[in-house]
Amino acid sequence: MTEFRGFQAVTDGEAVERGVTTLTTDDLPDDGVLVEVHWSSVNYKDGLASTPTGKVARISPIVPGVDLSGVLLEDAPGMPAGTEVIAHGYGIGVSRHGGYAELARVPADWLVALPDGLSLRDSMVVGTGGFTAALSVIALQDHGVTPDAGPVLVTGATGGVGSTAVDILSNLGYEVVASSGKADAADFLRGLGASDVIDRAEFSEESKRPLESTRWAGAVDCVGGVTLANVLKQVHYGGSVAASGLTGGPGLPTTVLPFILRGVNLLGIDSVEMDIARRRAAWARIGSDLKPSNLDAIGHDVTLDDLDTVLTDILAGKAKGRSVVALR
Repeated sequence: MTEFRGFQAVTDGEAVERGVTTLTTDDLPDDGVLVEVHWSSVNYKDGLASTPTGKVARISPIVPGVDLSGVLLEDAPGMPAGTEVIAHGYGIGVSRHGGYAELARVPADWLVALPDGLSLRDSMVVGTGGFTAALSVIALQDHGVTPDAGPVLVTGATGGVGSTAVDILSNLGYEVVASSGKADAADFLRGLGASDVIDRAEFSEESKRPLESTRWAGAVDCVGGVTLANVLKQVHYGGSVAASGLTGGPGLPTTVLPFILRGVNLLGIDSVEMDIARRRAAWARIGSDLKPSNLDAIGHDVTLDDLDTVLTDILAGKAKGRSVVALR
């Protein structure tokens, strides 16, 4: 039995007690291989999992952290001990202990070998948010949204998904327009490659009109709700919107007209349950043609001791870029 540090959330009804504690390997799940965790990251889902009102965590106590990177301490099929690995999604940080601890036990068939072109820290600056951004870009490409088709909008652009999407798209030669409600975020977003930054208020009021003048060849939407509905009304004929967020709510107050009159594609992006072969292929691209060029600007390091504040801030919409959790 080995002792190690971790950040744990314990819920009791509507109350939660969370903070750094000492755990042992006996606290970890029985299945899987042992990973020495070096880095994790902070995602909106982690904030939800660490509070009872989030209705995300399936166990209590729980070590949150829906992603992690580190070094295998045991052999796994095709991956000997010492292999640098990434793990995220499935039940990590939701129904089993996650990345906010110095050790984790992960099923071998959930593991991705760290691709060439990325360090362990890089992989968590990307993390679940950046992986979702990469999947969004791949989906737009697969549906014919090319750099010469017109501007691409990114909503919620200062968050983990949005900021990485701005970076990746601009690297690929797209004209990227970033939408944000943070008045001080314009320089940050332009530094990532946005050609223009607009106020999220343009999309935040429900419109009675079923269609608007077209503006966007495509979009990466990280907000959902009314914002997504308004974006859909402005997409060019045959354009696509990759949607992964619901901070604006799970509802979609729109009509079928964008889809049947303009042939707009609404592409749902899921990074949680996708099969491991596609997951590994996507990570290979993140290490090559989809690698963000501004990882140092997007990512900032925090420790286990900072997490209580950081998790509170991300739920309050105060996050900018990606908080990466240093475990070693």
